[in-house]
Amino acid sequence: MDTWENWFEAGHVAIVTGGSRGLGYAIARQLLARGLHVIVDGRDATALEAARTELAELGDVAAIAGDVADAAHAHTLVAAAARRGRLDLLVNNASTLGAVPLRPLEDARRETLREVFETNAVAPLHLAQHALPLLRASGVGTIVNVTSDAAVDAYAGWGPYGASKAALECLSRVLATELDGSGVRVLVADPGEMDTRMHRDAVPDADPAELGSPEDAARAILHAVATMTGTYARVSAAGAVHA
Repeated sequence: MDTWENWFEAGHVAIVTGGSRGLGYAIARQLLARGLHVIVDGRDATALEAARTELAELGDVAAIAGDVADAAHAHTLVAAAARRGRLDLLVNNASTLGAVPLRPLEDARRETLREVFETNAVAPLHLAQHALPLLRASGVGTIVNVTSDAAVDAYAGWGPYGASKAALECLSRVLATELDGSGVRVLVADPGEMDTRMHRDAVPDADPAELGSPEDAARAILHAVATMTGTYARVSAAGAVHA
């Protein structure tokens, strides 16, 4: 049995954004299997309801359709956790590539940049800001911000997405510094290249056999949450945690 499995307690509450498919769905499944109450969201109400039906077979899950970039939606997610009396884990997983097929930066449109930064950097911070009172009260409150290797390496066509994830990583490091001593931790998690719809949208000709699975990435991320020893850490797809 993985050591991290004993860290998550039945009755704890988690918010997982982008939980209708891919990594968010895989994280929600693993949390539900360990007795947590999980709140998931997604922009596609039909896909979200289908995911909720499947996830409900494992435990207590609430699905709230909406866009994380919508401030009111973020408040609704936190209110749902408050009704359950606590919030122990916030996973900012929802993100967007922007316009596809991906364009070089010389052709990047201002509206694409705004959309990508709003969803991938501003929205996670905004949700964390409103979740902090509940996370502080938890005693084990943790924020997981899902990032990408595009935040640190230069890939042609990935400029807006990579820059937004680099911004998210910077915000995460500063937030962790400011939260030192509060009991709330911040984990930046790079799941690596996975066989997901987002990756297929970005790289249609990729070989699925060469990509990781969302389930394995979810397991590595949750292991990192359970084994954190400080206020901040970054975990890569290989599962190595760097303080």
